[in-house]
Amino acid sequence: MELWHKASAYFWHEEALLVFLSALGMSFFLYTYLKDDRNRVFNTLILFLICQAFALLSGLVYALQFSFAAVVREAAFIGMGIALIRLWGQLVFRILLPIARLKPPSIAEDIFVIIAYLAWGLVRLRYAGMDLGSLVATSAMITAVVAFAMQDTLGNVLGGLALQLDNSVDIGDWIKVDDVTGRVVDIRWRSTLVETRNWETVVFPNSQLMKNKFTVLGRRIGEPVQLRRWIWFDVELETTPRKVIDAVEKTIVQAEIINVAKLPQPSCVLMEIDKGVARYALRYWLTDLVADDATDAMVRWHVYTALERAGIYLTVEKQNIHYVKENEKYQGVVHQHEAHQRVKTLKQVELFENISEAELLVLAERLKYAQFSQGNLISQQGAIAHWLYIIISGEAEVFLETPSGERRSVNVLNEGDFFGEMGMMTGAARSASVIAKTDVECYRLDKEAFAGIMQARPNLAEEITHILVERRAQMNQVLHHLDNQTRQQEKTSQHNELLVSVKRFFGL
Repeated sequence: MELWHKASAYFWHEEALLVFLSALGMSFFLYTYLKDDRNRVFNTLILFLICQAFALLSGLVYALQFSFAAVVREAAFIGMGIALIRLWGQLVFRILLPIARLKPPSIAEDIFVIIAYLAWGLVRLRYAGMDLGSLVATSAMITAVVAFAMQDTLGNVLGGLALQLDNSVDIGDWIKVDDVTGRVVDIRWRSTLVETRNWETVVFPNSQLMKNKFTVLGRRIGEPVQLRRWIWFDVELETTPRKVIDAVEKTIVQAEIINVAKLPQPSCVLMEIDKGVARYALRYWLTDLVADDATDAMVRWHVYTALERAGIYLTVEKQNIHYVKENEKYQGVVHQHEAHQRVKTLKQVELFENISEAELLVLAERLKYAQFSQGNLISQQGAIAHWLYIIISGEAEVFLETPSGERRSVNVLNEGDFFGEMGMMTGAARSASVIAKTDVECYRLDKEAFAGIMQARPNLAEEITHILVERRAQMNQVLHHLDNQTRQQEKTSQHNELLVSVKRFFGL
């Protein structure tokens, strides 16, 4: 018992309980709130408890009258101080300062902790009876030798400090160094870690970033993070640049493409004319630098479908190419099959249910194939367009834009559905907008293609008017929640008005 009292009196002091409880309390608090650093907090607590055990051991060594008891105790006190400083550093820099809306560089915590370590070590050495003056004089020469031998390492350390303090590059920035492009994930004392899109982690010595130039991608003062991308394509010289640029820019500006910024607007420019082709570039701004290739692919698909709808085809450099002409009989079979498919599609359209098979064959020859990429605006509310679309595949959403700019979904169209009939039959402006929810394939039928049938059979105007009135009444019922009686009254009042509009539009 006397041995135990002598041992406890050696290592236990009045403040020991307070130190022990504060270490446990901070560890519990940090472990609860710093979920990403729980291993670090746990390891720090283990270090503190081990040092406590060594302090107890120093008391037993002292009670047994061994001479090295003081060395064990000082080592334990230094270790406990290091653990407490580390906990305080995490508490201040990772919880208290962020709560106060202060965001110091991550390396600032390391600087604070290291300075505190050195100060605590010097204090304990002074208590142990060491002359700090002679220690400083001796260490100055040692420091000079070490600094010369470790100049590269010190350069990296100072480089990391400079990068953090002047905000040359921040964690999360995308940078390009030589042929490496990636996102900065950590800035350490010696190196900066950059993760590439290929799931590689490249380690750059900080001195390399300080001595050489590097590019921070997508960063501009006062602007959101976005990067300009280039989509190249070639078109034959026979097509005027204005036609190409208008077709591409109109489509891309109106389309809703993920990760493509609305401002600045995408732009199409003629870059060069060489070897018989005109080379164009569509320039757009990428908002998520991770999805560069995927977004480029989507934009290319929009460009392709826009050019195809405008009757513009991509080309390659002029070369001497020999074509093998397909068998005429085979071509005839293919054409006959395509005509059969088109007639089958037209029969699904309620507007043409009173048209004969021969007339449908005539219309089938006049149909134009049109592709739309996901997000393309197929039809815009208020626009004048004298044609209708018949969906072959895909989904399209019909929506209204209110005067306040609110977008209200009305319907979703699928294979076999059609829209734009009022524009083709009466010349009226589009009453709603239609956007491609998926990639959409359509047939487009113009007024000119249908005019011949209307001129030959004027009585079709009456039959088609009935269908137009019914379609408009269905739309109004969805929009305004009309009862059946009100809907019937509207149909009666609109019939004569629409019939006059159809006859006037087709000159009947």
